[in-house]
Amino acid sequence: MKVAVLSFAHVHATAYIELLRDWQDVELITCDPDGSPDDPTRGSRLAHALDVPYTDSVEEVFALRPDAVVITSENVKHRSLVESAAAAGAHILCEKPLATTEDDARAMIDACARAGVSLMTAYPVRFSPAFAALRQSLADGSVGNLLSVQGVNNSSDPSLERAWFARPSLSGGGAVADHTVHIADLMDVLLDGEQPAWVYAQANKLLQPDNDTAGVESAGLVTLEYPSGVVATVDCSWSHPAQHPTWGGLTMTCVGDRAIVEFDAFPQLLDGFDSTQGSPRWEPGGTDLNQAMLEAFLDAARTGRQAQPDGQSGLRTLQIVEAAYRSLATGQPVALPVALHSSS
Repeated sequence: MKVAVLSFAHVHATAYIELLRDWQDVELITCDPDGSPDDPTRGSRLAHALDVPYTDSVEEVFALRPDAVVITSENVKHRSLVESAAAAGAHILCEKPLATTEDDARAMIDACARAGVSLMTAYPVRFSPAFAALRQSLADGSVGNLLSVQGVNNSSDPSLERAWFARPSLSGGGAVADHTVHIADLMDVLLDGEQPAWVYAQANKLLQPDNDTAGVESAGLVTLEYPSGVVATVDCSWSHPAQHPTWGGLTMTCVGDRAIVEFDAFPQLLDGFDSTQGSPRWEPGGTDLNQAMLEAFLDAARTGRQAQPDGQSGLRTLQIVEAAYRSLATGQPVALPVALHSSS
């Protein structure tokens, strides 16, 4: 199976490339279309460092007829790359957020539907065994009726590695666009497709005020109120300092009328002190969620079935992000229209 990774812009691109490079029966193709104004040799240099094949243009990639494509470009470029991949008949895994506007997301979904290819949104936390257990605890009634969820998706400032994260013309926003979507997607699964009726957001630019994030929000809190009465909050801040031993994390505290369940997507199972670096050292454990997501994507590409989470999942979470930005602009809660139902 030929799999192409298009663009090295996203911080997750390297992890996907390393996994696919060593994957049995995968012939990897990489390309960094448009490069980076800040680093025009980024693609060829990184490909050399990772010891993977590299092509100079998207046209060359599609001339090789890949079966599947992973898109890890700047957010605003997702639409053009998805439409090109769909036209070439390739199944697609696209980084989150799916797009920077609802119109672009719908156009991407339509392009894939016309071409008969699968469009998957990159939400790896869905594949956590611990999240499956959380979902089961809600389904079997052991937690009781879900009342509230406190979600936290924090990280270091991604613009320290990729400056475009702090440029709304490329990213679509700051911390709210970057991190709200993961928790929103997990809520989409836990509530079987029920979408929030109201979205309210607060954000500021106080974290890391001396670097490029000064132009976008670096801290945010988004509140989601669902028709069933469930209230969820999402701390979506870039609040980990650069010296923090882990890049980021995702947790959820689910409060039911029978029990409280706490979910940690990335537990650190071993910690200590690194004397060479003079800093704490934490080692992750458990399932590699990127690998689990790629397994699901490649299986769907081989069988021709629709991968989950699909483009509609990406659209629903994008609608929440857009509502959050409207709330930031007005200072008021924003009502969402009747939402699509999840097919997950």
